[in-house]
Amino acid sequence: MLQVIDLTAIRDERVLFESLSFEIHPGELVQIEGRNGTGKTTLLRIIAGLGHSDNGDVHWKSESVKSNREGFHEDLLFLGHQTGVKRELTAYENLKFYQSIYGRRANLDSKQRNNKQNDEDIWHVLTQVGLAGREDVPVGQLSAGQQRRVALARLWLSDHPLWILDEPLTAIDKQGVKVLESLFLKHAEQGGIVMLTTHQDMFEDNPKLRKIKLGE
Repeated sequence: MLQVIDLTAIRDERVLFESLSFEIHPGELVQIEGRNGTGKTTLLRIIAGLGHSDNGDVHWKSESVKSNREGFHEDLLFLGHQTGVKRELTAYENLKFYQSIYGRRANLDSKQRNNKQNDEDIWHVLTQVGLAGREDVPVGQLSAGQQRRVALARLWLSDHPLWILDEPLTAIDKQGVKVLESLFLKHAEQGGIVMLTTHQDMFEDNPKLRKIKLGE
């Protein structure tokens, strides 16, 4: 369970949000919404441990993330506005690098799976995100949408229970949005948590989506 407790953020002498509290339970899909400037990105970065709050705390599994930052980050996959991919590497090389460090800790351990099996996972993911045939092109030569797909492909290689995603649908076409919606729902159904911001309409009339609005 993720708990946000009396969180306050002040930037440039302006209060973005104050005494904000909520809980997100395993199996939930939560969208943080609000007009530009209400602190959506700030909130996600604070929760992910990449920004500071002026008051309050964040708990993960009933423990302050400040006291167990390493354990929290082992459970967290954060994708922000920046893709976080290496432009000089190809899509395949980026995913291979990610997989070797973070991917499916329980299932992709070198003692349990061989390189062939790991490669098969990567090729499957590249197909899922529409990059089959572009896997050997340096990421810096790909379009903005394709670069975003390389970053998002890490979701398929992750078993982190908590996903925090800041505008993951930027530069993604309608078909890509549908693929990601299915992935988010699957992650939640398996007991994970998805927390995201987006300006696109998602999960229309889907009761699994809960919205938390800033700036009310």
